[in-house]
Amino acid sequence: MKHPHANTAATLFINARVDAISHRKSQQEMAQEAGFKNSNMITQLKQGSTKLALDRVPGLAKALEVDPALLMRLTLEQSVGTTAAAALITCFGSPVTANEQGWLQELRDASDGSDPRLTGRARTTLRGVFGK
Repeated sequence: MKHPHANTAATLFINARVDAISHRKSQQEMAQEAGFKNSNMITQLKQGSTKLALDRVPGLAKALEVDPALLMRLTLEQSVGTTAAAALITCFGSPVTANEQGWLQELRDASDGSDPRLTGRARTTLRGVFGK
């Protein structure tokens, strides 16, 4: 099988991000910024001919200008499979993105660190912020 990872969420995401920033950076520049010795690695990741190693997530996330927690979730599924990734997330929790950390910090500041319960009213108010 020439491209065994072509239809994984990680590959599709990487492909979309490379295309989205390709007007500003070449794939060779992305590979260098990610710390890959082989400049063809970006092409291999886009095609799904190889999967992203977990230890390469931070560097590639920086090169692709995405949150590393998001890329880690996708890469984890690609690396160990969806069932094992779900088990890891159940045990250790889902990686939190930088934007989610900002929301969490604001919630802690607004509540004076009181660990507020998510009530129906609070849920409705929060969903209203997003038009839901």
